[in-house]
Amino acid sequence: MKITKYHQSCLLIESKGKRILVDPGNISYSDDMYQKYWTNIDCILITHKHDDHCLADVINKIVMRDNAKLYVTFETLENQPLYGAEIIKQGQIIDIGKITIGVVRAEHGYLPFMKNKLEVRENVGYIINAEGKSVYITSDTICFKNGYTCDVICMPFNGNGLTMGIYDGSLFAKATNAKLVIPIHLEHPSPEMQVDLEKLKNRIEAEDMEYKFLDIGETIEI
Repeated sequence: MKITKYHQSCLLIESKGKRILVDPGNISYSDDMYQKYWTNIDCILITHKHDDHCLADVINKIVMRDNAKLYVTFETLENQPLYGAEIIKQGQIIDIGKITIGVVRAEHGYLPFMKNKLEVRENVGYIINAEGKSVYITSDTICFKNGYTCDVICMPFNGNGLTMGIYDGSLFAKATNAKLVIPIHLEHPSPEMQVDLEKLKNRIEAEDMEYKFLDIGETIEI
């Protein structure tokens, strides 16, 4: 299985001849993404409605060009001008060829400025299983009790009440038995979203896990 990171929380998962695009959003987007890299897409997974996870016009073009399947929450479909989408819920299983995708819980944090339009009431993560390996994409989530397990966890560590921070995030990752942590959500321009990468590295190492900071367009094989 291959994982390629793009801007913010966007990942491309490749396995068994299938290409799964997760959370293509608007931060640092360029037309090269659509024209050169996000091609021959079989499936698009969206975690929640925010623009940095769901760039609707480009998603629609990929669906039309590649006949890609699109999976979104009901709230996302209510708030984004998407078409051809299938509504999914926590607990559902999606099969893409020989790839199995579990739709799992995610709890987006809340701050007062998010009232009404920005508040996320329906958020999901995905656990992608293929080739005997599992990749857990958490979405923007605060910590919660769960029994999820994975080999690789892709998650944000921004803190600030909207996602887990370095301390609680490292404990959350450790509890999944993840062997490898791939930090995401690192390109947001807001100062409140910045992460102290040295502190994050030290904390992950303290929990005896490996980590990999992927550059935009960089691929890792697991």
